[in-house]
Amino acid sequence: MRTRLARLYQKGDLRVETDNVSAPGPGEVLLKMAAAGICGSDLHYYQDGGFGPVRVREPIIPGHEASGTVERAGEGVELKPGTLVAANPSQPCGQCEYCGKGLPIHCLDMRFMGSAMRLPHEQGMFREWLVVPAKQCFEVGAATTAAEAACSEPLAVCLHAASRAGEISGKRVLITGAGPIGCLMAAAARYHGAAEIIVTDLADAALERAEAMGASRTINVSRQAAALAEFETGKGYFDLVFECSAAAPAIRSAIAAIRPRGTIVQVGVTGEIPVPLNAIVGKELQIHGTQRFHAEFAAAAGLISSRAIDVRPIISHSLPLEDATAAFILAGDRTAACKVQLTF
Repeated sequence: MRTRLARLYQKGDLRVETDNVSAPGPGEVLLKMAAAGICGSDLHYYQDGGFGPVRVREPIIPGHEASGTVERAGEGVELKPGTLVAANPSQPCGQCEYCGKGLPIHCLDMRFMGSAMRLPHEQGMFREWLVVPAKQCFEVGAATTAAEAACSEPLAVCLHAASRAGEISGKRVLITGAGPIGCLMAAAARYHGAAEIIVTDLADAALERAEAMGASRTINVSRQAAALAEFETGKGYFDLVFECSAAAPAIRSAIAAIRPRGTIVQVGVTGEIPVPLNAIVGKELQIHGTQRFHAEFAAAAGLISSRAIDVRPIISHSLPLEDATAAFILAGDRTAACKVQLTF
């Protein structure tokens, strides 16, 4: 059996090709892929050849946020053909020190689909047919679209970030960056009962989506740079910040606007940037990193199925696999696009 797929060879060199597909073995399913979103890391691979120390060193099939329909099930699998599932790209080993400590996110032998961290690279989900372990497939409700189901992975990222923040209910929250993750972070903060959610960005289109996803107020800092000043008086206003931009100016403004002993959860990823350590120390701030997810993937699929969190406002474009390069170019235009998905 053959499958069409999108394979990245190097920066800017994405090709639609065909390759073989194996039959599902025991505990596996063959999925007819339906929708797959282009993530920020995928975009970095295409635009820059990687991000930070992670570089594309050999051809890789990108894609780690996707949904598909069960076509065939291997021995011992209860999922029925025709079932729409969200596919979890994360495969911790279950045997290492951190898996044993209940921290599979930090697995020493993590296999994460579509990631260039390992060599050989872990191949991803931008393909028409895919064999995966059935335990990584989460059934979604009958009214859930494939496009919605494919948002389970980025929502899981945000649910894990929320778990790193501690109590959110009743808190005043600042979210810097209104890309897909920032918008989903607003939805997660609203779901967890935040009293106020203010989102900042440079693009009006992104901020409009943030409002649709639960923001109380939005600020375009390219035009209203002084608007955050009101939150810096009295040593700061916000109880909690989710920093989703990984931009040095946004991080500095977040530190200025958060109250003493507030919590900053760093969601956005970049290389090395300067930070005002004196303010972090002087305000006794708590800064938490957050990476990926584990149990949150099942929770995300469930919240999307029930529409307790409605992800539809962030899905801006769907293009067929044949137009993969055009889809990546579109995904890089934040004035026009939010979550761009490939369809199969």
